[in-house]
Amino acid sequence: MSHLLWKTLVLSPVVLGVTVLVSAKAMAAAEVASSSEDTKLKAAQTEAPIAANASILIQTEQPKFNQQLVAQKTDENKVLEEVNRYSNEGKNQNSLSQVTSVSQFSDVQPTDWAFQALQSLVERYGCIAGYPNSTYRGNRALTRYEFAAGLNACLDRVNELIATATADLVTKQDLATLQRLQEEFSAELATLRGRVDSVEARTAELEANQFSTTTKLVGEAIFAVTDIFGNNTGDVNNTVFQDRVRLDLQTSFTGKDVLHTRLAAGNALAFTQVGNNGVGIDTAEGTQTFQIGSTSNNSVIIDWLAYYVPIGPAQVYFAGTGGIHSDYVPTNNPYFEDFDGGNGALSTFASESPIYRIGGGAGAALTLPFGSSGSFFKPSLTIGYLASNANNPGANQGLLEGNYAALGQLNFSVGDRLSIGATYVHGYHGAGGGNLFDLGGGLGSTNRVVGTGQANTLSALNGSSSNSYGISAAFKPSDKLSVSGFISYHDITGFGAGDDYEAWSYGLGVALPDFGKKGNVLGIFAGAEPYARNRGGVFAGTGNDIPYHFEGFYKYRLSDNISITPGVIWLTSPGQNSNNDDAIIGTLRTTFTF
Repeated sequence: MSHLLWKTLVLSPVVLGVTVLVSAKAMAAAEVASSSEDTKLKAAQTEAPIAANASILIQTEQPKFNQQLVAQKTDENKVLEEVNRYSNEGKNQNSLSQVTSVSQFSDVQPTDWAFQALQSLVERYGCIAGYPNSTYRGNRALTRYEFAAGLNACLDRVNELIATATADLVTKQDLATLQRLQEEFSAELATLRGRVDSVEARTAELEANQFSTTTKLVGEAIFAVTDIFGNNTGDVNNTVFQDRVRLDLQTSFTGKDVLHTRLAAGNALAFTQVGNNGVGIDTAEGTQTFQIGSTSNNSVIIDWLAYYVPIGPAQVYFAGTGGIHSDYVPTNNPYFEDFDGGNGALSTFASESPIYRIGGGAGAALTLPFGSSGSFFKPSLTIGYLASNANNPGANQGLLEGNYAALGQLNFSVGDRLSIGATYVHGYHGAGGGNLFDLGGGLGSTNRVVGTGQANTLSALNGSSSNSYGISAAFKPSDKLSVSGFISYHDITGFGAGDDYEAWSYGLGVALPDFGKKGNVLGIFAGAEPYARNRGGVFAGTGNDIPYHFEGFYKYRLSDNISITPGVIWLTSPGQNSNNDDAIIGTLRTTFTF
């Protein structure tokens, strides 16, 4: 039995806050323009399933943007967003005609008590422009900084009148009043000018060093210390330190679409389990999420290329490579699902229903909502098609004749507390072997990511078709409690004698968000990984028991970008054989997002 040595990592977060204040000339337009920009920002936040999980209404502690990494808003991003917003405000302001008469303000009447003063400022001096929609909004609250900005505009206008030999328009009384106001608000004016200078300097620096005007880089790095215990299984495995890194280039061309080009590298390998007879167990039970997509030697590959774009009311998804069903369809498993990232459950089984692990690769999908967006009951339909060997032009390969999986799911959201999905997946698996839950490994692939060998292994001599049915649901009775679960049934029909079999899987999870601290998550999950009973042939006598899976983890958030997750996975009857000793996996996972 190997022994696992745990070490505590203490990390100090560094938080940098940037405050941006707009200059005097942009102040009046800021309120109107910012409301428009907020709408665009909300659209951008749902664009990337971001897009895929746009129909999931049960909120987690962070946005669920399926397989792609969640964008972390750095200080530089915030400044760039502010700069872009102010630029747009200026463009919007310049595109409108200048207000030259107080009568042009739709919300100012001659009976208003300040009408005469406003008329003088607008028509005599021209230093009050109002808002771009020809309103003045005289009842809105005014801060001292905003008043200082307006005063500064008037002072500039007076200087302009004097410089152009129109000083007769400015009376001595006006000048005296302006002088007193300038003295009263001298501190605010100085502060305002200083902040504007700071923004201009920061803007110049960012423009000179920015990566791209259309693309942002989002990354995730996982370090994990893990070991497995259990008689023969414990003896043949050692404590390991594994890693996986994902770098996602997120490009938007319209502000509503997003193209994901993701680079990945890692060295993580799943444990080898051994039965009491000393023979290795043919199973993928206990596979952990950071072991998915690993290149085993930290070589870099493009493991995901996908594009999300709204077309009318529908959200459309295209995958060039590495596409999986959970990219575009709600999995209804909040706090556990993190799209094989490092902030959800430890195992691939607890993160999502195995039905979404059937097939993958290249293809397309769309989600079409029904009814109005503001309704309490929100149904939608998702359909998708992914081909495992879409790039191969050979016989019985390609986009349409090779291995594929077609998905259809009805989604139901009731308020923001309950979501349900009814899923059907039809798959074709060509002759040459392979696995049912292969995540797009394709023809003859040895890739399997969840479940036992009995549930995974397809006929090597003949092709097969599969029809899978699943139900998933999530219920959030309060902000501190979430309950989710799934059940799936898989009917595999082989094209040869004795190739037919059935498989089942089910699971239930309870999550306690913000447990002990905001951003933390305590999760407990239990169920049965995919299993198939009464299979003959090479599986005769290998085991006919139900393999149960129990998992507990606690994600502790050190900062907005760093979390540590200790957890335990307990597997009973591995390989569907109760004669095999239980296996226990212990993991300490550290996740960095940036």
